[in-house]
Amino acid sequence: MSRTIKAHKEAAIHEAITRRESQMTYDNEAIVRNAYHTAEGNVLDIPGWIGSFTEDGVFNNVSGEASYRGEHLKDVVITFAMMFPDVHRELYRVNVMGDVVAIELAIQGTFRGPMETPAGVIQPTGAKVDIPCADFFYMRNGKIERFDCYPALNIMLKQMGVPPDFASAVKRSTQR
Repeated sequence: MSRTIKAHKEAAIHEAITRRESQMTYDNEAIVRNAYHTAEGNVLDIPGWIGSFTEDGVFNNVSGEASYRGEHLKDVVITFAMMFPDVHRELYRVNVMGDVVAIELAIQGTFRGPMETPAGVIQPTGAKVDIPCADFFYMRNGKIERFDCYPALNIMLKQMGVPPDFASAVKRSTQR
């Protein structure tokens, strides 16, 4: 077979596969709900969590100003599970708009593990948390391409018994 004919056949096969994938529909809500399930404290299925994402997928903790890709997608799930071993996401509203899934939820759990911060380690208080959160999933071919998470960190810290340090902020601002 000549190179030209082979190249045309390969291009036709690729086009047929691409067209078929673009015509496929996915249950994006079920895919996202399954991803949440893999990150529950009583489940912690790290390979399942990472497998929910596209190869180039990204998790953006927007409030925490951090992004995770590849094998580091596990980092935020493990960190939360260590701080809140009973972590659970209570989904209140799920809105599916094609390849976008928008969710209003609460991240719930008990602060039983240490929390590392730039200033040092905060020891657990045993406090219950019920953190308001909004999550936006952008899907591609049945996988999460981008997950933007907006947890209310100020409420989380208050519920954990970690009050803001206004005195230090005021002192720093007057030293300028």
